Amino acid sequence: MIDKTAIVHPSAQIAPDAVIGPNTVIGENVKIGSKTRVIANAYIEYAEIGERCTISPFTTIGSEPQDLGYKGEPTKVIIGDDTVIKENVTIHRAANCGDLTTRVGSKCLLMVGSHVAHNCVLEDEVILANLVTLAGHIHVGFGAFIGGMSVFHQNIRIGTMAIVSGFSAARQDILPYSKGEGRPPVPRGLNVIALKRRGVSQEERVNTNAAFKLLISEDYNTTQAVEKIQAEIPSNKYIETMVEFVKTSKRGVLLKSYKSGHQSLED
Repeated sequence: MIDKTAIVHPSAQIAPDAVIGPNTVIGENVKIGSKTRVIANAYIEYAEIGERCTISPFTTIGSEPQDLGYKGEPTKVIIGDDTVIKENVTIHRAANCGDLTTRVGSKCLLMVGSHVAHNCVLEDEVILANLVTLAGHIHVGFGAFIGGMSVFHQNIRIGTMAIVSGFSAARQDILPYSKGEGRPPVPRGLNVIALKRRGVSQEERVNTNAAFKLLISEDYNTTQAVEKIQAEIPSNKYIETMVEFVKTSKRGVLLKSYKSGHQSLED
């Protein structure tokens, strides 16, 4: 159903059972999937939106990036299935680089006023709380949770299942499975609850926690910590993910915390 007050560009492709609400503008090169609801007063262009999504009032998707080098090149936004985008969210289409796409995965939740800049990639099940600001080219891993009013420098990575507390700010990568807070959000513990919810065994959690403690320890530099992990701790895919994340970082990873501030599984 398309409300009679909506403005729809002739190039738009809208599923027959999608809902386009009052005063919505659907611009050029838009695809909207089955059972997706655009509630009212939204602006969408140069975007592909999956099935069963909810687009709340005053959301803007696919508008031009805030990049002075952008000269109108044909870039876009892609949003997966079952994603909920709340009021006043902005998602900009890509600048003229990379794969020319800004991506938001499936089953994500973008809360009120959050901003996803050009060329960002949000994997599935990411949650951005109110007023989170992601600069360009940020990669957010699966299941990450970002607290409200947090801001992040361009080109950083936020690791899989990381959780960052509200009012944080970072210029470096955020370690997978970590719980971080502050400005910058140094890791204070392993996100054990997320690992439990994803069915990670106790043995894997214990070993992952041991590797995590070595990475953030003040007693070792990063190279020494990785060597000690590989020599002393039985490996699993979660440890491998953390080690690979550290090894491939281009901006550095936030690792060091207070010596007495680590939280163990027993806590």
